[in-house]
Amino acid sequence: MSADLDLSPPEVPEPTLLESLLRYGLFLGAVFQLVCILAIIVPSSKSHDQEEAAGPAEVKGAEQSKKAKGGAPQPRQKARKESKKKR
Repeated sequence: MSADLDLSPPEVPEPTLLESLLRYGLFLGAVFQLVCILAIIVPSSKSHDQEEAAGPAEVKGAEQSKKAKGGAPQPRQKARKESKKKR
């Protein structure tokens, strides 16, 4: 009965180039995800300190300047409409 059992290790083929690339790509993706998760968990001390030092008045001014920049695309849209009318 012990003669019937084959206890030798199975022959495993060498991984192909595509399999190796896939394996290392998955490891790289996992490391990237861990870095992203750590960036969310561990807050950056520089940006947090700057917001506290700026005060509420300066933060509101920065938000208003961001809103003012949003109005720039409107002239472009008008120029596009005018060019269509000329056709």
